[in-house]
Amino acid sequence: MIVADTDVLIDARRGKEPALTRIDGEIARGTLATTTVTAFELWTGARSTNEAERVDALLASIEVLALDHQAAREAGRLRRELQAKGEPIGIADCLIAGICLSRGLPLLTRNVGHFGRVEGLTVEDAT
Repeated sequence: MIVADTDVLIDARRGKEPALTRIDGEIARGTLATTTVTAFELWTGARSTNEAERVDALLASIEVLALDHQAAREAGRLRRELQAKGEPIGIADCLIAGICLSRGLPLLTRNVGHFGRVEGLTVEDAT
């Protein structure tokens, strides 16, 4: 199982490679997941009913991992540690990383600069 970040799913929806081929392949194998944070970001960016329906269809085809108690704890710890080092990342990225860390899952993203700061998180570059 691999967790797709928002940027990769947006690229795939827009038909951009290599995201399109990678996402389609992971969906076909049943190995793609994303997070409730990414679902929120995708729905936020949907500018029409048609786009919202496309987001619904995508999310129905993959597992959407929730921000549960353990993931929130990981995200909070991560945010504190990165801030203490002077290397903060955004709250949404902390939440996504916390969900991945709490489940021991890798993250597929183009945002390697931010997520690469997260100790213990396996990051796969989607570019």
